[in-house]
Amino acid sequence: MVLALGVGCGSDASSSGGGSGASGGAGGEGGGAASGGSAASGGDGASGGNAGAGGSGATAGQGGAAAAGGQGGTAAQGGAAQGGSAGAAASGGSAGSPGEDAPGVEHTYTASDAVILNPERGFYRFDNVVTQDDFSYVRAGGETLVFSYVRLDNWRSQDLPSSLLNALRAGFDHARDAGVKVVLRFAYNDGPYPASDPDASKSWVLKHIGQLSPVLRGHSDVIAVVQAGFIGAWGEWHTATNGLLDDPQDRRDILEALLDAMPADRAAQIRLPAYKREMYGEALSPSDAFSGSYAARVGHHNDCFLASDTDLGTYPSNDIEGYKDYVAQDTLYLPMGGETCDVFPARTACAPAMAEMERLHFSYINQDYNTDVVDGWTDGGCREEIERSLGYRLVVERALFPDGVKPGRSFSLQVTLTNQGWAAMYNARPVFVVLEGQGARYTVQLPAVDPRRWAAAQSSSLQARLRLPAAAAEGSYRLAIWLPDAAEGLRSRAEYSVQFAHAGMFDAARGDNGLGSVSVDAAAPGSADSSATTFRVLP
Repeated sequence: MVLALGVGCGSDASSSGGGSGASGGAGGEGGGAASGGSAASGGDGASGGNAGAGGSGATAGQGGAAAAGGQGGTAAQGGAAQGGSAGAAASGGSAGSPGEDAPGVEHTYTASDAVILNPERGFYRFDNVVTQDDFSYVRAGGETLVFSYVRLDNWRSQDLPSSLLNALRAGFDHARDAGVKVVLRFAYNDGPYPASDPDASKSWVLKHIGQLSPVLRGHSDVIAVVQAGFIGAWGEWHTATNGLLDDPQDRRDILEALLDAMPADRAAQIRLPAYKREMYGEALSPSDAFSGSYAARVGHHNDCFLASDTDLGTYPSNDIEGYKDYVAQDTLYLPMGGETCDVFPARTACAPAMAEMERLHFSYINQDYNTDVVDGWTDGGCREEIERSLGYRLVVERALFPDGVKPGRSFSLQVTLTNQGWAAMYNARPVFVVLEGQGARYTVQLPAVDPRRWAAAQSSSLQARLRLPAAAAEGSYRLAIWLPDAAEGLRSRAEYSVQFAHAGMFDAARGDNGLGSVSVDAAAPGSADSSATTFRVLP
């Protein structure tokens, strides 16, 4: 199925490098949460601007993109079919008539089978963000995620000390320095099961969440997702000691307090799908996805993945398949991850394990536990395929753009991508078109494009009409697609940008993906707008 993601409104962009056209000012800790389609929090706090969740004025993240237009194919996963007029001149009509786009030429690409080091996906490393001061080994080892418990055992019935909060801030800074992100969970014990050490009372859990909120908001740029935590053994929402699982309202109050403590563009994950279903009903629909509601911000993690027929109680034994179907639908739009905990050959062997990860849209999994299971994947020859497939993996099938264009003239760009991974992106990020050459870097954000809608095993089509500034110097320019982090503070960090699965396409300094070259030539045929001052998207 092809999802056409068109661009239907004018949008100016700057010609400077480093993320022009994006908004989202930074703020101090405790800044206001972003809503639905707002920008992700800048590197140090409050969210702001309108760049992060699909672009300025975009409603793609609210259950369907809103760009005008009549072409663009059928909608997939709730994104409205659209296309604007991007394809009008794509196949190359008359080159010289006023108002027509420069004629396009088809370009094709060869995919790579290499493991791609992309943000917010893949195998993760287990570490302690409170005590670790150097995460450089994570990327060096081929991963971009760190899982960290934050243990609160010593403060079950007292305020969290400033020393802990400051250590947590420092740990996030160290993660940012290393170019990685954190999967975070707070817990009051290290189990064990079934006779767990204590958790805390509801009143103290809520107070601790309030204390943690400024830290979570101030460093959300390097938090991939927060697991619900706090309750029970290992914060996994079982074996609670303070009655926190007895009353469904207590569970909901704690979960929603955690969601309120974070910017609205970040999700929490819950350990048992039955609890989410009890709170919010059936799985997300395409129109509910990315709406900013509580239900649209609660994903899933499974910490005994594949360990038995029920994953050791993850699924009710009388409705295993029904709950897997529920999770599979929900995780079309929400993060899914976890770890294995024991060898169970009928499910932990390569073929069934990969089939289950694909079905449930796994974005990440622990490589440090259970080592017998993970080593079995290596011995079985599927470890590398799992590494390639976790999360998203974007391949450019074809692109249509002109070989040459006159300064001030418009041209159409159409890019068809396929997500060969097992999941879509779960955090918002903007999509830019870049034109770089002759000492200038022009960038423009595509305002109605939400890459979280680029579903696994589906193709999507980016379409836009773009106009060059009349003052663009003649010469060769590199045309690229750029998916930087939504946080303003990380926008210039190439390691936080999305790399397409092609050899030689990604610019490791800029963080963008080159599609080919365009010659800017005043002698090119066609009319031009001599008053055009910016590289922009046209209606």
